[in-house]
Order: sequence, then C-alpha cells, then structure tokens
Amino acid sequence: MGKPTGFMEYKREVSLSEDPKKRIRHFNEFHQHLPREKQQLQGARCMECGVPFCQAGMMICGMASGCPLHNLVPEWNDLVYTGNWRQAYYRLKKTNNFPEFTSRVCPALCEAACTCGLNGDPVSTKENEYAIIENAYEEGLAGANPPKVRTGKKVAVIGSGPSGLAAADQLNRRGHLVTVFERSDRIGGLLMYGIPNMKLEKHIVERKRKIMEEEGVVFRTGVDVGKDIKAQSLLQEFDRVILACGASNPRDINGPGRDAKGIYFAVDFLKANTKSLLDSNFEDKAYVDTKGKHVVIIGGGDTGNDCVGTAIRHGAKSVTQIEMMPKAPDQRAEDNPWPEWPKICKTDYGQEEAIAVYGHDPRIYEATVKEFIKDKNGSLKAVKIVKLSWEKDAQSGRMKMQEVPGSEQILDADIVLIAAGFLGAQKYVAEAFGVELNERTNVKTAAGAYQTSAERVFVTGDMHRGQSLVVWAIREGREAARAVDESLMGYSNLAVQ
Repeated sequence: MGKPTGFMEYKREVSLSEDPKKRIRHFNEFHQHLPREKQQLQGARCMECGVPFCQAGMMICGMASGCPLHNLVPEWNDLVYTGNWRQAYYRLKKTNNFPEFTSRVCPALCEAACTCGLNGDPVSTKENEYAIIENAYEEGLAGANPPKVRTGKKVAVIGSGPSGLAAADQLNRRGHLVTVFERSDRIGGLLMYGIPNMKLEKHIVERKRKIMEEEGVVFRTGVDVGKDIKAQSLLQEFDRVILACGASNPRDINGPGRDAKGIYFAVDFLKANTKSLLDSNFEDKAYVDTKGKHVVIIGGGDTGNDCVGTAIRHGAKSVTQIEMMPKAPDQRAEDNPWPEWPKICKTDYGQEEAIAVYGHDPRIYEATVKEFIKDKNGSLKAVKIVKLSWEKDAQSGRMKMQEVPGSEQILDADIVLIAAGFLGAQKYVAEAFGVELNERTNVKTAAGAYQTSAERVFVTGDMHRGQSLVVWAIREGREAARAVDESLMGYSNLAVQ
C-alpha cells in the first residue's frame, strides 16, 4: 500500500464529459481523460483492503458484488500510484483479456463494492484500468505475442462477441489452432454492433482483432454456421467446437397494431446505425433515420439508453422511454447495504442528453405500451400506454403488475424501438449441433460446466448464461477455454482468475 492516507488526502476525480449539446453532433467517444500525473493520485486512493470486495465477484442477494474476473484491483491501483505502468499492465492482463473494452463499457462492479464507497466516494478503478491499457498501447506493451509452441489441436469458435473472443484468445495462447466464425461482416458481436460508437469506438475492436490475427487466430466473417456451413463439416475439421452465439432472440411486445410500419427491435436499430456509420458515414441511408420523428423506446436498460442517445444524434423531434419498473431511489435503501450492488436511479449519457435537448427526463416509469396506433397507410402514428401498479400476489408472495384503470395515455410515435431484453439462443444453431436447450432457451450444461449434450461441443457466454454483461462474457470465455483445453490435453494450465 503505497499511500495509506491517500483516500483521505485526494478526492475522487474522473474524466470530464463533453457538453451534451456538443457531443450529440457526433458519434465519437466524448470523455476527456485525466493526465497521467492526476491518474496516479487516483491510484493512491485505494486502501488495499484486507478483504478486497472490489475483486470478489461473488453473488449477494442475486446480484454480483465486485469484479467477476477477479481483477487484481488493489495491486494495479498501487502500481498506478507508484508509476509502475508496465507492471500494472501485466497484472491487469493476468485476469482480463480485454481491458480496452471493459474500461469503456463495464458498469464498474468493482467500484460499487469499493470500501471507500461505504462512507465516501469509491476509487476510480475503471478509469485507472483505462489509463493502464491505453498507456500499454502507447508504450508498445500490448502488441502481439504469438505462442512459441503449437499443439496441433484445432478449435472452432462460433461467434466473435466478448465470450468467443476471450475463449479464442486463451486457447490460442495455449498453442491450439483457433478459427473464429462470425456471421456478420465484422467481428465483435455486441461489441461491434450492439454498443454504439460513442461508448466504444470501433477502431478499438479492430485494433485488438489485428493483434489477435498476428498472434495466430483466424477470423472468418460473413459465415453463418448452421446455414452457410454444416455443423458436421466443422466437427470433421476441428477437434472441438465452442458455441458463442449470444442470446440473440429479442423479447417482443405484442398488442393491437404490432404490425404497424415503424416498429423495430433495438438491436436491429443499433446495428443498422453502426454499420451505416462505418460503411459510409451514413451516406448510404441504410439506417433508421429518426430526424424530425417522435421516438418511443420500450425498455429502461442500457440498450434503451443507447437508443435514446442514437435517436437524439439523428435529430429526433422527441424521445420517450417507457419503463415497466418503478423509479429506483436516488440513494441506497436501508435494505440494500454495501457491498451489495446499489439499486439506485442511474441517469446515463442518453438521458442526460435528452434532458439537455428537450428539457426533461425522457423516462416514464411503471408503464407499458398497450396498443400501437396506425394511420390509414399502416404506418405508426401513436402508442397507447397504461400505468402499472405492483402488488404482492396473495398465493405466491411474488410481486405482480396490474394495469391502473383509467390511466391510459396517447403518445405521438412515428418510430417505436423495442429494447425489452433477449430470451435466449437462436434455435437453428443449437439444432444444427444437436445440443439441448434448458427452460430459458439457453444451451443446457451441467451446473458450472461448459460441455454440451453433444460430443466435442462446448458453449459459452450469453448463449450459456443468458443476457449479461461484457465482463461476465469474458469470464465465461476464459472458463470455457479451460474446459476445452482439459478435454484436449488431459490437463490445463490456463488461468481462469
């Protein structure tokens, strides 16, 4: 512990965000990060606790507390403070394959569990992580490091999201020959097309792809396994197959008028937007243009917020976000103590921008869309929403939502974006490999295992656990890689944490 009194001497500082009315003019990242000297002082705030909840990654009351990757947070915070950036990078990479991604898009479970946050502000661990990895690229530390020995074993990874990439990275380090198949035209999965450019610029994904290729990983894009290539041919060519196709079935919102023109799933809206941006800087018009339109977004999570920010950047006339759940408290409730994940109201970048542009928070809580209203041409013109109340069911004891009689309201809506989450794996891939699905339509395995019901076929990521965070996907990829390595070699020296 380099500075025992650091948490008392230095206040928490984080990067400055560009003014909302300025940043909505572009689709680039908009944070101005601290200079190195100031960032090192932020490292001094870490107390190197005897019990570092920041790296615990354990479940408390059904929620993760601390980093699921078990990042060695106190160690590299101290190394940041002392200016040992090289060693900080090596300690960070020991547990995290892709800090360039997590330092941008992770909700910072480490900070939520930081002991400093119990009676003050937590250590700015996420920004320390960003500084470590970007410094490593600047100093040439993060370049390609191909394995010196090859095993001759071949592994196919189906899907190039964070879990598939993590599995591929680990297995390639071990010396196996890894080929990643991706049905889209670019690798990255949700990192490329599910997360907008202003949260994660896509040259960051491309930068890592080039390094992985230099290290020996082969990427085959535009290949839809199960359609373009038969599963049996892959099983004949490769010793093992890992399914990392994500939870790709968007949850729908049904009701009268659902067939109206102008209703899109959020994932399709976001993908088309990013693809058009990368392909032509929007010149091809191959995206859903919200300019001058009334936009209603169904769903209050991160994806819904990303839709808010994207719609505003295209010049939406109004943006409304519908949330079924009640507004969370602004401060921790007494029944939500540290180090549990704080169930408090979060105003994200998209909502900040809506407040700046339209003068009010775009969210309507405890409501849902009851009807989609069409014009005479079948195009969407409005939605009917209804307020909800939550009551405990007398028999089951569970909270049940009920419509509030007489609370219907009509909202202008030219475009509706459904951001209600995902239901599980797409069946055609599972059927192609003959793997069983569980009751949640995820690929079935034994508890804590990654081997599917099909011989030599493994699964990882959202396809295995359901829709989750990037950091959980990386952990899944690392654990699946170890399981595959053990099945190939009889043992494994791949680290999981």
